[in-house]
Amino acid sequence: MNEILKLLETDCRVTPREIAEITGRDEQSVSADIARLEHERAIVKYSALIDWDKAGAGGVTALIEVKISPQRGDGYERIAERIYQYDEVDSLYLMSGAFDLAVLMSAPSMRHVSEFVFAHLAAIDGVTSTATHFIMKKYKEKGCIFGERPEQEERGLFV
Repeated sequence: MNEILKLLETDCRVTPREIAEITGRDEQSVSADIARLEHERAIVKYSALIDWDKAGAGGVTALIEVKISPQRGDGYERIAERIYQYDEVDSLYLMSGAFDLAVLMSAPSMRHVSEFVFAHLAAIDGVTSTATHFIMKKYKEKGCIFGERPEQEERGLFV
């Protein structure tokens, strides 16, 4: 099962027939497994990873650290549910360490991000502070290298 998931995560366009050939299984059982994984929401969504800079769309990506006071009985859930409802939020994670939640969002400009933080995140009861970091350049995301791909450098010690 993990092999199917890893193949789909690497390239969601791979067909059940191709997966069957790679794994040595029959196509029908692979299709049935994929359908079950989709039904159980182990496979949540199929998507493409886009280099928006090359596509000419521009915009900015921000990582916003959010510190909160956990709510009695709800913990982090109530605030997390409120935050992930916003269309601007691409991803939301509960974190260990210096802050509680990490919000990833894409927007047309830095101003849009700052307005979102001011009007929506900071205004939520229980949010004690935020810190916004703008992604300046993507080198690698989800295993894909962005930009030109120079020859693979030897990983090891530099002399």
